[in-house]
Amino acid sequence: MRLRNPGQTVTFSFDGKPVQGVPGEPVAAALLASGIRLMGRSFKYHRPRGVLTAGSEEPNALVTVGRGAAQDPNQRATMVEVSEGLEVFSQNAWPSLRHDALAVNDLLSPFLGAGFYYKTFMWPASFWERLYEPVIRRAAGLGRLSGKANADLYEKAFAFCDLLVIGAGPAGLMAALTAGRAGVDVILADEDSAMGGRLLREVEDVDGRPAALWVADVLAQLRALPNVRLMPRTTVTGAYDQGTYGALERIVGADAPGECFWRIVAKRSVLCAGALERSIAFPDNDRPGIMLAGAVRAYVTRWGVAPGRSVTVFGNNDDAHRTARDLAAAGIKIAGLIDARADLAVSADYPVFTGGSVTATAGRLGLTSITVTHQGGTRVIQTDCLAVSGGWNPSVHLTCHMNGRPQWREDIAAFVPMPDAIPGMAVAGACHGVFDTQGCLRDGAEVAAAIARDLGFAPEVTLPVAEARAYAIAPFWETPGKGRKWVDLQNDVTTKDIAISAQENMRSVEHMKRYTTQGMAPDQGKSSNVLALAVLADLTGRGIPETGTTTFRPPFVPVSIAAMGAGGQGKGFAPTRLMTSHHASVAARAPMIEAGLWYRPSYFPLEGDVSWRQSCDREVNYVRNVVGVCDVSTLGKIDVQGPDAAALLDFVYTNRMSTLKVGRVRYGLMLREDGFVMDDGTAARLGPDHFVITTTTAAAGQVMRHLEFARQVLRPDLDARIVSVTDHWAQFAVAGPRAQVLLNTVLDEQITDEDWPFMACGAVGIGGVAGRLFRISFSGETAYEIAVPARYGESLFRQLVAQARTLGGGPYGLEALNVLRIEKGLLTHAELHGRTTAYDLGLAGMVSAQKDCIGQAAARRPGLVDPMRERLVGLRAVEEGRRLTAGAHLFAKDAKAVTANDQGYVTSACYSPTLDCYLGLAFVKNGPERYGEVIRMVDHLRGVDTLAEVCHPVFFDPEGGRARG
Repeated sequence: MRLRNPGQTVTFSFDGKPVQGVPGEPVAAALLASGIRLMGRSFKYHRPRGVLTAGSEEPNALVTVGRGAAQDPNQRATMVEVSEGLEVFSQNAWPSLRHDALAVNDLLSPFLGAGFYYKTFMWPASFWERLYEPVIRRAAGLGRLSGKANADLYEKAFAFCDLLVIGAGPAGLMAALTAGRAGVDVILADEDSAMGGRLLREVEDVDGRPAALWVADVLAQLRALPNVRLMPRTTVTGAYDQGTYGALERIVGADAPGECFWRIVAKRSVLCAGALERSIAFPDNDRPGIMLAGAVRAYVTRWGVAPGRSVTVFGNNDDAHRTARDLAAAGIKIAGLIDARADLAVSADYPVFTGGSVTATAGRLGLTSITVTHQGGTRVIQTDCLAVSGGWNPSVHLTCHMNGRPQWREDIAAFVPMPDAIPGMAVAGACHGVFDTQGCLRDGAEVAAAIARDLGFAPEVTLPVAEARAYAIAPFWETPGKGRKWVDLQNDVTTKDIAISAQENMRSVEHMKRYTTQGMAPDQGKSSNVLALAVLADLTGRGIPETGTTTFRPPFVPVSIAAMGAGGQGKGFAPTRLMTSHHASVAARAPMIEAGLWYRPSYFPLEGDVSWRQSCDREVNYVRNVVGVCDVSTLGKIDVQGPDAAALLDFVYTNRMSTLKVGRVRYGLMLREDGFVMDDGTAARLGPDHFVITTTTAAAGQVMRHLEFARQVLRPDLDARIVSVTDHWAQFAVAGPRAQVLLNTVLDEQITDEDWPFMACGAVGIGGVAGRLFRISFSGETAYEIAVPARYGESLFRQLVAQARTLGGGPYGLEALNVLRIEKGLLTHAELHGRTTAYDLGLAGMVSAQKDCIGQAAARRPGLVDPMRERLVGLRAVEEGRRLTAGAHLFAKDAKAVTANDQGYVTSACYSPTLDCYLGLAFVKNGPERYGEVIRMVDHLRGVDTLAEVCHPVFFDPEGGRARG
C-alpha cells in the first residue's frame, strides 16, 4: 500500500505479472506497495519467505533478474532498482512460488536437521555419487544460471585518493565534508543509490530542517568541491594490504556496463558503514510480513510504502518505540508495541505490552496474527506485519578483513571494531557504536579532521545541530516456548540446530558455523550471526565475548566473477597476440597454431608437400645444412636497469650474473621459492647497469611477476627497475652454417666470428635502423638472434626469408624448432613443467654455492636430490618404424604396464631427419645411471607400445662445436 502519490510510475514484471513501481525504488518496495509479501522460498525447507530488510543484508527476497543469457540469479530485491520493462522472477520454487512442490521438505524437517547429511547418506557407499548427491544437488540451491554465454558488459577501474570515506550516512557525510573543505582528495563511496544513509529513512531534523534536505545541501557542497568524488551505488567489498580496497559499483543506464569493479588505493580511510539491525528468535519468526523494525520504518519514510495495514512492533530497545511512533504519525495502524523490558512506563495511543514476547505466529503465505505473552497474560493480535528489533550490530566487517577481531560492548550489546585493526583505517558513527545522530555527526567530523591534520592539512570543524537521543537496550535473544525459532533465514538454521551442534561438541563458533551452515549463505549472516553467537553462548554457559565471532572475509557483498574479471570475457580472457611476421607467414600458407597467447607458424609447406612431416623435415635440413629463419619474438623480453640490476639478477638466477661482461650473454636458471625450476632463459649485458633477459614464451608473465615480487618484497633495498619489452622488439633467429653470410646481407657493418663469438651481444644497424644482435643458439648450429623495433619486424622478416631462399634455405616453424631442440637436448616447458628441479634436469651445477638465490635452500632438501627421482634422459627408438610419443609412460622392459611399475614419462618426442630415427626426452627414475638400458614405453591413449633405449639427452653434436663455429 502506498502512503503518498508516487508521481511517475513504470511497469515491470514479477513472475510474468505486471507490477507498477517508481523508477529507482527497490523492487522489494514496489512489490510491498502492490500487496505482494511472498517473494521467495527458503533454501532447505522451501518455506514461504518475504522481505526482511531494506538493504544489502537481505536474506530472504532473492530474485533472478532478466532471462536467457542475461539472467542474473540471487539478486537482492532490496537492491535491484525498478526500471521500465525490468523482468524479475522468484526462485527456488516449482512449479510456482505459491504452490511449491518441494515444500514437502518442511514436513520432513524433523529428519532434516543440522548435520543430517553427515549421518544419513553413509550407506551404501556407491549410492552417494549415483543417487544421493544428484538428488540433493537438484533439490538444493537458490537461483540458476542460464548456462549460456553472458554478453553483458562489465568494467574495471582504478582510483587513488588521500581519504576514502566508506558510507554516506551522517558520519560519512560529515567526514567527507570536513576533509573536503580542508583540501583533502576524498572519495565518498556508498552502496545505496542515494547518499544519506539512515537520514533518508528517519523522521528528524538536522540544523532545524528535515534531515533529507540537510543531506541534499551537503551533497551539493561536496559536488562543488573539485577534490571530492561521490560514488553512489558503490559497495566497498574488501580491505587489503597497503591501503588498497575493492569496491563494486552498480551502473544504471542504457548500453552502460552493468557493474564496475574498482581497486581504490587510499592513504587513509574512515569506515562509516553504519549498523545492521538484528532479529529475535521466536517460534515461526520467518513468515512473510515479519520484518526488521528499521526496515519497516525505511519503507514508510523513504519510499512511502506501508508493509502492512495493521503493524505490530516487537523489540528490546528504544529504537522499537521510534518505529511505532513514526508509523503511527504516517497514519498506519499500530496493533501493539511489545517490549521485552518489564521496567518501562510508556504512554502511547496504541496498546503497549511490557515484559512481553511473541510466542507464536500464524499465516502460511503471509502473517495474519501473533500470540503475545506479557505481564498481563496472553493475547492474540490480528496483524499483517510484525516489525522486530533485537538491537543494532555495528558493521564491523571491513575492519576484520586482515584477521582482526571485534570487541564486545555490554552497553550496546554488540561488537565494535578494535582500534587499528586495518592500518590507516579509522572508524566513526554507528559502526563505532555511536547510535545518535548528533554523536555520528561529531564522530565523523572529528575523525576526518584528525586524518586531515595527519596528512598536512588544516581542517575546520563546524557541527550542525541534530538529535542526541540515548540508546538503551536490554539483551533479549530468544523467547521461551516450543516451535522452530529461525536464526539464519537464508540457510534455514534454527536455535535447535545450534543446540544440536553444541550437543555434538561442536561448541567452537567456527565448528558450529560449519555444522549448521549458519552464516554461510550469500548474506554471510549479516542479520543473524550475533544472534547465533548469543544462543550458542547461552547453550554452552559462556559469555558472548568468550564465545567470539567467526572469521570475516571479503567480499562484504556478493561480487560477480565477471566484474572482478572485467575485460576477461572471450578474447579478453585469452587475447590473440600476433607476431609482426604473422601476415607474411599466413601468405606463405603456414598453419598458425596457439603457443601460449601467441599464434605461431607450425610449418611452411611448399607446392607438392603431402604431409606436415615432409615440410618439417625440409626445414630441419635448412638449419642443419644451410640456413633457416624463425620468428622468436614471442620469447619474453624483460629490460632490467639500475645500479643494483646485477645484484637483483644474482638473487633471482641460480648462477651469477654480476660477473657477466658487457657485450656477453649467459644462460640462466630461475627457481621458485620451493626449490623447483620456474624457467630458464638468457641474460644479455648491454651496459654496466643494463641487462635484457629472455624467458620462455609460456612463462613471460610469471617471470615478470616473480621479478616484481623479488624487487618489491624480498629485496626492496636494491635500486633496480624492470619493464617488459616483449612487444617492443621483433626478434628473429637466423640459424645454420650460412647464418653469418645471410646476416651480412642485411647488416650495415659486416660481422666475423672474431667480432661476434658465441654468446656475444651488442648493437647493430640494419638499413639504418638501430637493432640488437645476440649470438645464441636454440638449434645447436651457428645461430644469431637479431632484434629490431617491432614496427620494422615484418619488413625484416620478409627480407631475411628472401635472402635465405637465395642461399638454399628458408623459414622454419614450431615443428622444426621442436625437432632441432630435441636433437640437442634443449628444454622447454614440456620439461620445465613445475615439478622438476635443477637436479632432475642435470643442471645442479648451475646452482651456485657462492651466493644466495631464491629457492636455493629449498632445492637442497634431501627429497629433491634423491638419485631415485625421475631425472632427465634421452630416449632412442629401438624398433624400426615405431614412434615415440609425448605423454607416454615408461616401464621396465618385461614389467606389466600398471601404475605400480611406473618408471617415468616422456615429455617430448619427434622424428629426427638428421639421425633418421625417433627421439624423445623423458624423466626416468635414477635416469643418468641407466644409459644403455632398454625400457618399455606405453601410451594407452594412442595405443603405442614399443621399446626405447635410455641415453644421454644430447643426441646431436654433444661437444657443441657447431654452435661455437
